[in-house]
Amino acid sequence: MSFNLDKITRENVKGLSPYSSARDEYVSDGSTMVFLDANENPFENGVNRYPDPQQRGLKAILAEQKGIKEENILLGNGSDEVLDLLFRAFCEPKQDNIITLPPTYGMYKVLSGINMVENKEVLLIHDFQPNVEEILKTIDSNSKLLFICSPNNPTGNSFSTKKIEELLNSFNGLVVIDEAYIDFSSEESWTSKLSEFPNLIITQTLSKAYGMAGIRLGICIASAEIIAVVNKIKPPYNVNQLTQDKATLRVLDRDAVNNEVSQILTERAKLEVALKTVSFVEKIYPSDANFILAKVDDASLRYDQLLEKGVVVRNRTTQPLCENTLRFTVGSAVENKTLAKALNLI
Repeated sequence: MSFNLDKITRENVKGLSPYSSARDEYVSDGSTMVFLDANENPFENGVNRYPDPQQRGLKAILAEQKGIKEENILLGNGSDEVLDLLFRAFCEPKQDNIITLPPTYGMYKVLSGINMVENKEVLLIHDFQPNVEEILKTIDSNSKLLFICSPNNPTGNSFSTKKIEELLNSFNGLVVIDEAYIDFSSEESWTSKLSEFPNLIITQTLSKAYGMAGIRLGICIASAEIIAVVNKIKPPYNVNQLTQDKATLRVLDRDAVNNEVSQILTERAKLEVALKTVSFVEKIYPSDANFILAKVDDASLRYDQLLEKGVVVRNRTTQPLCENTLRFTVGSAVENKTLAKALNLI
């Protein structure tokens, strides 16, 4: 594998200079200054000033916690913005293609359509693992991005490290490992191998383990060179001040986050036990996430019956390889008891 970032970057992006905002040109060192450079309303209300376009304070905390450098991080308005930026930086519309591995997170396909980039799908094989041989056959000279969701949504399992390494070593494009659920897994994050693979991109989120879905904060982790390319097309103020403030408080409160993750893992184990007692549940798939995928006799029927009991789950039966499956998010102890009761009443 001979990865060349310049070769896969879109020609129009190579020549771009990122928009330079007032807050890029003058970065405060904490000194008391009179800011008359950004045409802001001068009356203080907490949000009358533009936010830091590079989110330096938040990045510094995340970099320290993850054992990487600030230059390896780009933050977005949710992971979906990060994913969209990757399309726009590296995929030429109506020419390039991406590789996805269904069943998987649906936004990869949506974004490919929005950006007019062909989506080449290679179904997972037994135990919901990547079909490496078929993936390598599907890749061509216009394949720019390979999306790997691990732990995978909706199946819940982590992919084989050996298989992912084989793909990283064989693919001349970018391998994007979506780690939205990594905090619930016993597997190590791929951030520890960032220096080994120049074509590796990792995306993470504050929406799951950190309980911050409402503030929309996504994380892109990659080489400084890749981050520099994506920064060229990032909107200057894509992460607002309220999000930066709330996220900073949350990531600093590691004890609270770890405690909640621990409770979710305990409840996940209890939920698995409860599902085993349900007569219409035919199979429970192993999970490294904060949800469990289960095969049932009739997913649409059981979904509707649970709605009648006041419980909303996700019917995944329309997804490849997921016929008659329901996805159960792990709730609180009280919510899971409500679910268990509802399951045994239908």
